[in-house]
Parts: sequence; structure tokens; C-alpha cells
Amino acid sequence: MPLKKPLIKAVLVGVQTQGVSDADFESSLSELGRLAKTLGVQVITRLTQKREIIDASVLGHGKRFELARLTGGTGVTPRGPMEQRKKSEDAAKEAMGELLLEMGEPEELANLVIVDASLTPAQVRNLSTAVGVEVTDRAGIIIDIFHRHASTREARLQVEIARLKYLAPRMRAGGGASERQAGKGAGESSLELDRRKVRDRISELTRELEGIDAQAKVRRTRREDTLRVALVGYTNAGKSSWMRKLSSSSVLVEDKLFATLDTTVRELSPKVTPQILVSDTVGFIQQLPHDLVASFRSTLEEAKEASLLLHVVDASDLAFEGQLEVTREVLDEIGALDGRSLLVFNKIDQCDDARRAMLAERWPDAVQVSAKRAADVERLHALIVSDFDHLLEELQMIVPYDKSSLIGEVHKSARVLNESFEDDGVHYRLRLTADESIRLQSLL
Repeated sequence: MPLKKPLIKAVLVGVQTQGVSDADFESSLSELGRLAKTLGVQVITRLTQKREIIDASVLGHGKRFELARLTGGTGVTPRGPMEQRKKSEDAAKEAMGELLLEMGEPEELANLVIVDASLTPAQVRNLSTAVGVEVTDRAGIIIDIFHRHASTREARLQVEIARLKYLAPRMRAGGGASERQAGKGAGESSLELDRRKVRDRISELTRELEGIDAQAKVRRTRREDTLRVALVGYTNAGKSSWMRKLSSSSVLVEDKLFATLDTTVRELSPKVTPQILVSDTVGFIQQLPHDLVASFRSTLEEAKEASLLLHVVDASDLAFEGQLEVTREVLDEIGALDGRSLLVFNKIDQCDDARRAMLAERWPDAVQVSAKRAADVERLHALIVSDFDHLLEELQMIVPYDKSSLIGEVHKSARVLNESFEDDGVHYRLRLTADESIRLQSLL
């Protein structure tokens, strides 16, 4: 019988700095709780503090002791000579004793602290020493989720590169003096050797990823003449649900953050002529680690090269405006913000009349839909098809009977507006892309 993995119990820590509104702070901390839940972590409580900045200690003296009470730590980071450290430890024991008398023993102890911020390696070490358990930040949690959900070779390489770049500066020396001098080079410490191994591994993975990227680029080049629409948006906004509805595919749909990491490309269904391809892309989130954005840049090329972006937003989420802005920032970073786009307010069935009216007033060009309603699926399908009409041109051509083998190619590549059989051949009036127009005429 396999042993059960020990349950990870965490305290969420939020530090509200200057300029961050109460609503944004609460939204971010709640989202961090959902990220933790996605990893199977049980959040036992939250601890928050308002500070001007997040300094080397992360939390103030009092809050640090409150957190240590929940983890079984001392609340201090010993520094200085041994005598000074002993005094600090004695003072800490006394302070912790008073705190336990005042607040009582916690019902359960946490074995993980998750801070809703991007911490430096030094900040992580300082707080971890004070609380006596592992400390991680928002970036670390997101990378762990990506690492767990990556399924294709490409996604696994992308995530592993980002994970190693995150871990490298957080590696700490261990062992005694003899071990710290065990490297190959003169004076090379064990820590330096480990970091060099990580850098070499990153280089190796990057070369392998570049090979896969080259293959993906070839596939995208083959689709250059095809009309393409890309679903983009915040994680869990409903992109994969729409992918299933618009392409009649079996794409994974889960009510989890980052359920989709791999770009999926399918044909729009019901099929139309010319063909339209739909691609689902990785979701975005606030404070998405830069190394993840860089690693997934090739995957996000689907969004950059699409003729139309469907920007899917969860209209029922109270924090949707911030999520909308985060998506725009990432699209801008990858150079995909200037293309044609349609704002899609999803999950509108979960919104009341007042909310729908507000959305219509502020974003009159957006479409309000729910992937659960067949009529809305048909409506969005029609909007996609009609939006691509501006990319089509009209062509009149005659296919001689001695080249009747081209008739099938015409019907496959163009929308046939009129077809008549005359003495000199089949007369067509077509709607098609400029590239297809040139190609068909070249076959005559």
C-alpha cells in the first residue's frame, strides 16, 4: 500500500504596500489562495500587514512573531556574534511565551508560508529562518503549477527552464568546509559547482527547445495563408470551454488555474470556407514570472500571428477589470496588442441585469455570452466568420473543362457565391483571401 503524501498546510501572507487599494489587495490574496488550492495545499489561515515597503524582514517585528506562532518558529533571524545571538534567542522565547499566553496555542501548525509578493532570495531566507518552515512567494507557486500541468515535451522544457532560473539564485551552500571546496576548479565551492550545473542544464534545455520551436515555426508557416483566431485571456476565464464549443474538440476543461498550458489548434466548427483555425493559449495572471513569459514566447506566437484575437474575460469575477489589464500588458509585451480583437465577456449567465447593463455601457463593442448557451455559441461563431470577411476579396474566374480537376480545389479554398456551367468552362464568382486568389489563378 503506497504511503500517503503529508498534507501541506500553509499560511497566506499579504503585505499591503503604499499605492495598493484595499480591493486590489484582497483580490490578489484571494487569487493566491486559489493558486495554493490548485497545488493541493490547504490554507489554514491568512496574515496581513500594511507597510510602506517590503523590507529585508518582509514583516514587521510583531507580525513576524504572530506568523512564527502559527508555524512553530522562533520569530527571529539570529545575526551577529554568538553572545548576541543567544540574547536574541532568549528574548524571542520570552516574547513567544507571552504571545502564546495572550493568543493561545494554534489549533494546527502550518508547514509552509506563501507570501503574496515577489521575494528576493535573501528575503526568503530571512523569513524562513524566523518561522522555521519553508517560505515561497507568488512566482514560486505559479511555477510549481506550471511544472505540474505541463504535458507536452515543449511545455515541460519551457517550464523547466523557468523553474531552474527561479531556483538558481535561491540555492544555498550546505555541508562543512571540506565539502564546500569539493568542486573541480581550484577554490570552487560546492554551491558554485551546483549553480554551474544549473546554468549548463539551462543551456542544454534551451538548445532542445530551440529545435522544437523551429519545428513549430514550420507548422505556423504552413498555416500562414489560413485565417486564424486565437483565444486569449486571464487564467480560468473560460478559453478552453470556448475552444470546445467553437471547434467541437475534446480540449481539457477544468475549473482550475492554468489547466491549459499547451497551445491547441483546431478548425472552426461548423466548418466554413475559407477554412478558419482556432487556437487556445496559456492563460495569464498578475505578476506572471518574466521567465515564464519568455519561455512561453514561442507558444504565444499563435496569438501574435492570429488574424483575430478573442479576448475572453470572466464577467462574473469582481476583479475582471484588473484581469483585463493584465492580459493587455502581456499581449503588449509579446507584440500582439495592435492586431484586430474582439472583447468577449464570458459567463454572462452568472451576472445580474445591472452588471450586464454596466458592461454594455462601458464596452459597447464587446459581446456578452455564455459558453453554456447554444444560441451564444452560434452567435460568436457567426461574429468570427463575419469579422474575417474584411480579409476576403471577390474574384471572377473561369475554369476550362480540360482543367476540371481544379473545381474541387476552388470549392475547398474559396466561398462560392455563384457557379454556372457555360460553353467555355465553369464560371465562378468567389470570396477568398488574396493569397488563395493568386494561387488559384496560377493553376489555370
